[in-house]
Amino acid sequence: MTGTLIVVGGGTVTAPYAWTQPAGEQPVAEAGDFYLPPPSLPGGRGTIVRAEPAQLAMSAPGQPGMIPAAATRLMYVSSDTHDAPTAVVGTYLQPSVPWTGPGERPLIAYAGGTKGQGDQCAPSKLMSQIVQAESPLDIIFEYDLVAIRSLLNHGVAVVVTDYHGLGTPDVHDYLNRKAQGYAVLDSARAALQLPGSGLNPGTPVILYGYSQGGMASAGAAELQPSYAPDLNVRGAYVGGPVVDDEYFVGYNDGRPDFGPAIAWILNGIAADYPETRPVLDAELNDLGKAILQESLGKCAVPTGLAHEHLNTSEWTTSGQPLTAVIDRSPALRSAFAEQRIGTRAPGVPVLAASAMNDQGAPFVPVREMAAGWCGSGVPVQLEANAEIPPASGLVGTHVIAFFPSLVASQQWLTDRLAGMPAPSNCAALP
Repeated sequence: MTGTLIVVGGGTVTAPYAWTQPAGEQPVAEAGDFYLPPPSLPGGRGTIVRAEPAQLAMSAPGQPGMIPAAATRLMYVSSDTHDAPTAVVGTYLQPSVPWTGPGERPLIAYAGGTKGQGDQCAPSKLMSQIVQAESPLDIIFEYDLVAIRSLLNHGVAVVVTDYHGLGTPDVHDYLNRKAQGYAVLDSARAALQLPGSGLNPGTPVILYGYSQGGMASAGAAELQPSYAPDLNVRGAYVGGPVVDDEYFVGYNDGRPDFGPAIAWILNGIAADYPETRPVLDAELNDLGKAILQESLGKCAVPTGLAHEHLNTSEWTTSGQPLTAVIDRSPALRSAFAEQRIGTRAPGVPVLAASAMNDQGAPFVPVREMAAGWCGSGVPVQLEANAEIPPASGLVGTHVIAFFPSLVASQQWLTDRLAGMPAPSNCAALP
């Protein structure tokens, strides 16, 4: 299903739609492919299925280069959004410098930002090459290495999940609350089992992510008390998170650069919730269906049909925007409601960071998320950056806000590992 390009001309579509392709007819990886799961998965959640040394970009085999770590690629058992076992791939990074902070070396369960929906966009693949480019004009680079390298320079161990469906045969269910959160938590479980890492079941863990990763870190924080109470999680950094998928669709409808992300959300909903497929089949016109199909194989730099047809009213048979389609469909409303962050209480302190002028992951639902957690007694520090002006494009407010929050987050996580009282501005949220 991934990597298929659609050509729209004369009203024809050259491949089956994502939600009508029969189960069992999905392309499978070549024999021996690391990313092809075995017919049955072993053990419990976090169990390592297979592992192999991995080369990082700009480094010699077995030697740390610009990235101060040795890498191991892992396939591990996790859960999909319906709690069934599934295989996810990630990368464990063993730092080459000592940990000089308090206590034993911690583990950062790192949730990456948006890479796309094509298998070639998986972080574990990008780490070996940094830039992935395919014709026509489909390109992505592993920008998370900026934050990952900074963390490794402090001597922390890092494990980076690919999320469910990136690299592996399943559809990547982009911005799925449970699948993303599970993938983050189980990546930590897998890393703690890895021989020779020096980690142990009691190793302190920090959940960490920005943008899509902020949503994944938030989802993991909410799920951890019931799903992974065995992990010694000390805190969660939730940077620039998408909090509500339906709000995200409505807020960014018609804005430059966000059409592919909206298509990825719908592809994930269709893959995970079969009851939504007849609705989408009836509500989307040929252009809308072609946009979704094309987007399945794309990485995060916005190109193609979704970038050319920004208003989702162009995608529908009714000429109404997707939010109207969602609101009148009980199946779609229910599936989208499942993805909302902020209705469950994390069991650990949270640092949430957001730019008030963020045009990607808007601030209003982030504040609502923080308020919901505060109401449940969670120590939340909400850092609201009002200094960055509104800016769109590839280097917009959402991207710029990543850097100041990166600096603040590292001191915050060090303080959590030292056992210092967690700061909270719940009494006066910005």
